[in-house]
Amino acid sequence: MILGIGTDLANIDRIAGTLDRFGDRFRDRVFTPTEQRKAERRKDVAGTYAKRWAAKEACSKALGTGLRMGIAWKDMAVSNIHTGQPVMEVTGWAKERLDAMTPPGHEAVIHVTLTDDHPWAQAFVVIEARPSG
Repeated sequence: MILGIGTDLANIDRIAGTLDRFGDRFRDRVFTPTEQRKAERRKDVAGTYAKRWAAKEACSKALGTGLRMGIAWKDMAVSNIHTGQPVMEVTGWAKERLDAMTPPGHEAVIHVTLTDDHPWAQAFVVIEARPSG
């Protein structure tokens, strides 16, 4: 069953400007060290950060809270499995919220997809509850 759906559209140029203006202060507030390493290795640094920004926004919407009620930016983190597919991990209050919205006898699975076409980066997040096996 679907527990939540979220989407977000981020402007890559806006994220680039924020990176230029605030640098590490912005990076360290919003992105985990793993996300930062991934972005800084890429040709399109700002695009990579923008996709992850959009994913965090989309995840917070799928959790039904938006970025309020105690969710911190770094409570939601995007990484990639060996095939390149993005995955979302939640910790802290985001994990508490996910656990609270997951019905007994089920496990939550977070699906995330990212795309960009300059100047836009987009993310979709679907939270699914699967029966525990």
